[in-house]
Amino acid sequence: MFPVRQPWLCKALGCYDCCIRCIGAVPYPSLVATLLCYAGMAMFCGCGHEALAQTGVLVETYFARNVQDYEVMASFIKYFQYVIYGLASFFFLFGILLLAEGFYTTSAVKQSFGEFRSTQCGRCLSLTFIIVTYILAFIWLAVFALAAIPVFFLFNMEQTCHNINLLVETTPSINQHSWICMDARQYGLLPWNALPGKACGTYLASICKTSEFYVTYDLYIAAFAGAGITLLALFLYLFATTYNYAVLRFLGRKGVR
Repeated sequence: MFPVRQPWLCKALGCYDCCIRCIGAVPYPSLVATLLCYAGMAMFCGCGHEALAQTGVLVETYFARNVQDYEVMASFIKYFQYVIYGLASFFFLFGILLLAEGFYTTSAVKQSFGEFRSTQCGRCLSLTFIIVTYILAFIWLAVFALAAIPVFFLFNMEQTCHNINLLVETTPSINQHSWICMDARQYGLLPWNALPGKACGTYLASICKTSEFYVTYDLYIAAFAGAGITLLALFLYLFATTYNYAVLRFLGRKGVR
């Protein structure tokens, strides 16, 4: 060590120490979870919104002839797009609240500022965030599973088109591949009395070559990935909030209130 006698050097060291304290006070798990949550929700909401619109165009153009057969699905797409707007707003505010709770309860803050004291209200607030995050994680797990359904449908459709193209190249007879079909009614996209409701043979293969199909497929994959990233962020939130609450309980038993 060396004696510090210059005033400017004392100020520099004080600024450096303050910066180190501020960096150490950042709740990095909550910060990473917030960034992942925002990125995942941006992918899920943005790509999901456009994928629903493209799905409407795809089904209306190639699987439904009557407008009445398509009305239920059009209404569902419209309402679910409004749900997406609400989800984006909710998770934006929820991410800010969880990040603020991470700053409030992180142990680095308590080590940096001696005047900070955890209160009973603060511990109750942390417990409330844990419960809410647990509930959201289970709900979003169901959303993540549901997001896989359109990906599964379009993947099966792509594989079916691939099999049709192979049969077209290997067998000259049309009857060999005309019986291979994709029925949108089996997936609940259209009612059972909708006509035609399905696409078969080379007509189905031609649908798979359109830009609407590939754009819809890619958008659903991106939305599914966004739902997975959001689920990962919620699990990170769970770990961070549970750890912070455990620290507050430990400090409360030690008499730090």
